[in-house]
Amino acid sequence: MRQSLISWGVFAGFVVCAVGLGWHDSIWRFSGMMGAAKGIVWATFLLFTAYSVYCSRRENIFKSIRSMAQLQWGRQVGIDLYLGLALSLSVIYMHQGSLIPLALWLIPVLLFANLATLLYVAIHFESLVTRFIT
Repeated sequence: MRQSLISWGVFAGFVVCAVGLGWHDSIWRFSGMMGAAKGIVWATFLLFTAYSVYCSRRENIFKSIRSMAQLQWGRQVGIDLYLGLALSLSVIYMHQGSLIPLALWLIPVLLFANLATLLYVAIHFESLVTRFIT
């Protein structure tokens, strides 16, 4: 339980730093059609974080990963997760155009996986949409 609290404390510190360093005037603006989509991303981040905290209070993640790693599908899901994270890190690099922001996001993405990638997408939603979709 103590290790879980430390992990979530580190995650909370990361969130504060990421939001603070990525701050822009429209970070909490949810107007128009893009605002609704951005709201869904933020809600997904918050709900997934809450569910992850709930799971960490019920089970030890390392024991769960160890038992999953004994199963073929467990290993496949793990590989799939980290391939997806590599793609997310590629998007961060293409979006930022520099290795420094990529390096700053690398450890949080590897440790917190999709929680970190959802936070990145939420913080940079408008510029990601502008760069990659419109």
